[in-house]
Amino acid sequence: MKIAVIGATGMVGQVMLSVLEERNLPITELIPVASEKSIGKKVNFKGKEYSIVSMHEAIERKPQIALFSAGGETSKQFAPQFAKVGTTVIDNSSAWRMEADKKLIVPEINADILTQEDKIIANPNCSTIQLVMVLAPLNKKYDIKRVIVSTYQSVTGTGKNAVDQLNAEIKGEAPQMVYPHPIFKNALPHCDVFAEDDYTKEEIKLMKEPKKIMADDTFSLTATAVRVPVQGGHSESVNIEFENEFELQEVRQILKHTPGIVVLDDVHNKVYPMPLTAEGKDEVFVGRIRRDHSQPKTLNLWIVADNLRKGAATNAVQIAEYLVTNALV
Repeated sequence: MKIAVIGATGMVGQVMLSVLEERNLPITELIPVASEKSIGKKVNFKGKEYSIVSMHEAIERKPQIALFSAGGETSKQFAPQFAKVGTTVIDNSSAWRMEADKKLIVPEINADILTQEDKIIANPNCSTIQLVMVLAPLNKKYDIKRVIVSTYQSVTGTGKNAVDQLNAEIKGEAPQMVYPHPIFKNALPHCDVFAEDDYTKEEIKLMKEPKKIMADDTFSLTATAVRVPVQGGHSESVNIEFENEFELQEVRQILKHTPGIVVLDDVHNKVYPMPLTAEGKDEVFVGRIRRDHSQPKTLNLWIVADNLRKGAATNAVQIAEYLVTNALV
């Protein structure tokens, strides 16, 4: 089992290597790939050193699986080349997510639609993954009518340079500006770039991707995405209107019995999810579960997850595990 990690030196790539080390994929050979300037440098994996190679060398070595986290343009250019030699690509960029012939996968929800013919598989947006982990089981029971989501997103979602900007500002140093404004002691209602309708690309992903993953376009969804000076994970305030009535205790039980979800909902003891709770973990944490008194059949809740792990690397590795377990590669 040869596995290539494309973007091995980036933030998500590094976490992918960590997650692969922690889990039980039967890897016999790791093929780390990064930019031209990193070729020849070493990465350590399970106590062994591997040299970073070029994209073309990785393609020639025909890995069974390639985990991509190197941006949309790189993926558009090279994912088809890997697929052509028989490699199954799991891509973390937005390049393929909304393509009609590419599947968008959160394993706990829709891995069963994968086949051997799927050679480029899309990993959803980080904020989408934690959202649909909660929406999907509730939709099955109560039939979702409308969702309003506001996100509070970690600087790690932008990358290492954004973390450097925050840390420099904390120290009172002049940072290399990644964001158009300071992020320390601030909140920027501006994740990704603005589209013509004044929504950001991050908000558009949140509004479109859940419907594809859940194979349900009967509900509506609107989003506001905000960048906050946090490093541990993304948080989401979610308001869900259902077609059917619900009981709060039943909602909690459904979520407690959903694989990959941890319910932290005891406000009297100040127990609720926080980025510090989620950092370094693979689960999606849910709390502040309460009825919306302003209209019927409507629920408020709070969702937190580590955006580098379940929001990116872990979800991609889980897809790889499903492919291997079910002999689809």
